[in-house]
Amino acid sequence: MKFDDGRKTSARGILKAAVFTLAALLTTSPASAQETSLPSIGGTGGGLISGQQESEIGRQVMVSIRRSAPRITDPLVYDYLSAIIYQLVPSAPLQNRELTLALIDSPQLNAFAVPGGIVGVNGGLFLDATTEQQFASVLAHELAHLSQRHFARRVEQQETSAPLTLAGMIAGIVLSAVTQSDIGLAAIAGTQALSVQNMLAYSRSHEQEADRVGMDILATAGMDPRGMPEMFEIMMRQNRLQGNQVPEYLSTHPLTQSRVADTRNRAEQYPHLNIQDGQEYHLMRSRLQVHYAPSPDVAVDTFESYLERPDAKRNHAIRYGLAVAYQANNQLDKAEQELRDLLEQNPGRITLQVTLADVLNDRNKIGEARALLEEALARNPGNYPITYTLAQTEISAGNGAAAAELLRELTRQLPGQEHLWARLAEAEGMARNIVGVHRARAEYDALMGDLESAQRQLRQAQEKLPAGSPQRQAVTERLAEITRQLQAQRNS
Repeated sequence: MKFDDGRKTSARGILKAAVFTLAALLTTSPASAQETSLPSIGGTGGGLISGQQESEIGRQVMVSIRRSAPRITDPLVYDYLSAIIYQLVPSAPLQNRELTLALIDSPQLNAFAVPGGIVGVNGGLFLDATTEQQFASVLAHELAHLSQRHFARRVEQQETSAPLTLAGMIAGIVLSAVTQSDIGLAAIAGTQALSVQNMLAYSRSHEQEADRVGMDILATAGMDPRGMPEMFEIMMRQNRLQGNQVPEYLSTHPLTQSRVADTRNRAEQYPHLNIQDGQEYHLMRSRLQVHYAPSPDVAVDTFESYLERPDAKRNHAIRYGLAVAYQANNQLDKAEQELRDLLEQNPGRITLQVTLADVLNDRNKIGEARALLEEALARNPGNYPITYTLAQTEISAGNGAAAAELLRELTRQLPGQEHLWARLAEAEGMARNIVGVHRARAEYDALMGDLESAQRQLRQAQEKLPAGSPQRQAVTERLAEITRQLQAQRNS
């Protein structure tokens, strides 16, 4: 099991970059703001942040997250999160259903939604939510906040706030997402901290509205709305156990006993349908329990102790967790045997196939891993975890061209995943495709917000291509686009 972290910078550096960029953004002239056909926020003020500005805020926040946040890029976990989000999205009254997911590598219980369709989830949410219904309830709640544009409405109530305060508020949200919430609030102490803190925390009416809309989303999506009060009760217990250390999620989503009771009563109004969790949630939960264990040997001891429970031998999530723990602890023969046994009982299950292939790669059984993944990919064309693991297998075998072909397909599917562009650059370099290296590196740099470097990479690619070739034309068009973005950034 391999998790890659994104770049890390200091909280002060994140704040400085976000304040500078967003202060410029939020002082956009009225004339330019009127050019958008998207509706502004209703209310007495006529709308402070347009839909176009929300999109730009989201883009800038995502750049800050990519630069600073430790990220979980494990394709199995990301693929599961994408699947559960897009199970919920058709039931959410969103104006824009194009979402960007940020999976933060932190054991703290937290999730957040940012204007522009950014939905962030800490890995720790998997640890605290004991059922898929509870986990989904947090996601539905965040989608509800997005659908009701609560952040923008909250800003409109603070019409007198200076643009720097608004920029500082966004920076605080980013810092809260990637560090601890109190650090985020402390970092914006110089930008009217009380006003910012008030706006970071959703109002009681907004929380009630998100509860109501979120439960409707769950029910319409075929999930159990009772997961929401259950999750709130878990948070309340955690709050009591931690004393004065409020869980991250509760710092921006105030929770009271009356609110828990209200959601419990509201949930009981929905039909009792005995909705069962999907097995995949519990496989991912086991996977992350291993990831956040103090050490691999502790993870092994923990899951071996779970096997002593009644009927544990039939609990595939426990056995899968043990296999992942064995792999992390370099007990690869035991990991392989456990996974092969599970696959006999769950033939064709992608998570088991991908994890087994990963173990086979660790054991240098490259041919077996490739055969397993190629067969799986033939049955599941385009599947992200299978394709990515097969690309990694080809890189391990020294087959850069084959890996690059697979990774190019993934970057078409998931162009916002910067680690895929980094892997593609690596594969293109292995294949001695220098133009491919420059193009992949340019896309990586653009996602990281370094447009000057992206421009340089594309110019180097352009110089190496024959005039009039289709590939040069594609590079030239992308270069012109990056140059326009860079010019707009300099003029803002």
